[in-house]
Amino acid sequence: MSESSTLPADLTDSQGTSAPPETETDRPLNPVETLFNESFARYQAGEDPTELVTAFKEVCDRAPKSAPAWTCLSWLYLLTNKPDAAYRAAKKAVKLSPTDAQARVNLAIAMLDSGQKGVRSHIELVQQMMTLEEVRSEIESSIADGLGRKPDWKSLQRVQQWLFA
Repeated sequence: MSESSTLPADLTDSQGTSAPPETETDRPLNPVETLFNESFARYQAGEDPTELVTAFKEVCDRAPKSAPAWTCLSWLYLLTNKPDAAYRAAKKAVKLSPTDAQARVNLAIAMLDSGQKGVRSHIELVQQMMTLEEVRSEIESSIADGLGRKPDWKSLQRVQQWLFA
């Protein structure tokens, strides 16, 4: 999961209990944002991805239009060898945010891991997005994180080679 995996400022849960903020720093977080942020912090602290799937599923259930939540959930599914679930989650993330490079990387990896065709178009889009240094850096960081947690991850190694060759 990349550093930019945060919920939009105006995220509401399924009951619509969050109002748009005045500023990012002085608005209270709603329960969904709090759960997302706490779960993301646990991931960054090195917690086992298997333990975090339930929390991110809850975030996705409560905020079904949150592309960052679906992107994180797909990454966790990939790390826990659940490519079909990862594919479904990554597909939702890409549908919600077609310009999210990490969501497309996750979708490409899930497609490779589940033997699906059509990976090239996603890789080519990510390559275009990576002309921005910030996007390139986030993808590099995410790949390094993934290989650190799952060193023999063949599909991630292939994606890395395609993106950085």
